[in-house]
Amino acid sequence: MSRNRQLRRAMVLARRHGPTAPVWRKRAAILSGAVVLGLVALLFARAADWASARFLDLAHLAWWAPLILTPAVFAGLVWLTRRTAPDARGSGIPQIMAARFDPEGAMRSLASAKTAAFKFFVTIGALLAGASVGREGPTVQISATIMAYAHRLFRVPIRASVMVAGGAAGVAAAFNTPLAGVTFAIEELAAAYEQRMTLLVMTAVLISGMVSLGLNGDYVYFGAVGATLPLGKAIFVIPVAGVAGGLTGGLFSRAMLAFSLSQHPWLVAVRKRPVRTAAGMGLVVAVVGCATGLTWGTSYEPARLMIAGANEPGWFGPAKFATTLATAVSGLPGGIFAPSLATGAGLGDLLRWLFPATAAGPVVLLGMVGYFTGVVRAPLTAVVILSEATASHGLLLPLLATAILADWVAGFVCEERLYHGLSHAFMAKGEAHP
Repeated sequence: MSRNRQLRRAMVLARRHGPTAPVWRKRAAILSGAVVLGLVALLFARAADWASARFLDLAHLAWWAPLILTPAVFAGLVWLTRRTAPDARGSGIPQIMAARFDPEGAMRSLASAKTAAFKFFVTIGALLAGASVGREGPTVQISATIMAYAHRLFRVPIRASVMVAGGAAGVAAAFNTPLAGVTFAIEELAAAYEQRMTLLVMTAVLISGMVSLGLNGDYVYFGAVGATLPLGKAIFVIPVAGVAGGLTGGLFSRAMLAFSLSQHPWLVAVRKRPVRTAAGMGLVVAVVGCATGLTWGTSYEPARLMIAGANEPGWFGPAKFATTLATAVSGLPGGIFAPSLATGAGLGDLLRWLFPATAAGPVVLLGMVGYFTGVVRAPLTAVVILSEATASHGLLLPLLATAILADWVAGFVCEERLYHGLSHAFMAKGEAHP
């Protein structure tokens, strides 16, 4: 009897603490999900860079080609998205916000393998057509989906924390900015950041960050900025950058939310013709792009050059604002993170004319953080992304002060935060299966 009792006890202990125990299955799900999403994020980044480069080659070869290609591809991709994977449209961040309310149900569409795969390839297609989109928002949706499927594979319950951790790890891998992944989880994805999410988020972010670091090396996204901003100059630049960024970023959010949610008869009529609208927005992007040559895709290179102190045309910021807004309201899959940072760089470049005696890099960065905060209303995330993406740790206090001011000013222009407002369209699906 004692042997049988000992055997039963050993079997119970094995179930509780052995390799098939829930705690080990949960750890395996986190580890495998974070590694896979880190690899996919890197593949996505390289594919996006390749697509942008191929489009620029075409535009240099035949400057007029985008006038035909871009509107046609916009219309075709929007038509295909609405027929095949309607929840792949737009950024991807609002979808994951909605998915938190019913993670299991969200895997039917908002966070399904079909939607994630479609998002990946159509975002690349949009970049091949010169759309002013970024890959960071789509990476959030794709990464959250991968993390959810990893938990399903190991038979671990899929909770809101799984979606938050996957999305945060996606941000970390997209920019090679682990701290930004954590702050993004707190500020944007998790309306009420629960204590039990902490370990999951931190683990996923660190693992995906290690994957990115191991394969891409210790690179700085926009290049290192070593210049600082003396207090005597900062007290003049910060208010201007904060107010200008908050006003313009808030205007972008207000315009985008109005187009997406307003019940004005004219806007409702426009939304009822999504393919025609996409073609029209594609024509706007093509005309501005052909006229400027700088607003295609993410506009990463012009932004990097402005941070480094190069002189770019003063109209770059307004032109990038127009193409990013046109792309965003077209219904194409694709994010606004990178294009918004580029628009902010254009704003910062304009501010340099007001402060000619101040180093260019810090002024441009304050313009970037001001505008980006005005758009997404996540000041901590904006500060951490820019400080990590430029290694500008000596500018942390000016960046933070500018972001807080921009957030406050943007609230007067657009009361609702952009991603939260856009998530309402997906919320019914996120709550459809309680």
